[in-house]
Amino acid sequence: MTVDPSSPEYVYVQVADAIAADIAAGKLPRGARLPNERDLATSYGIAVGTARRAVEELRQRGLVRTVPAKGTYVQ
Repeated sequence: MTVDPSSPEYVYVQVADAIAADIAAGKLPRGARLPNERDLATSYGIAVGTARRAVEELRQRGLVRTVPAKGTYVQ
């Protein structure tokens, strides 16, 4: 998935939507660990802060949970 910075939708929302679609499609099953924020940033070509905001968006949607010093997992 590539992000479109010219889109009216925020980049972090585009990334969160892409990850949410992977979760819905079963590509990321329950209990799967998401890549860390640096790896997400690299794979989507975005800043680490944007990746962090995308993960926060997924937490707010109730799709993932973050365990300190362990990682972020699909719920």
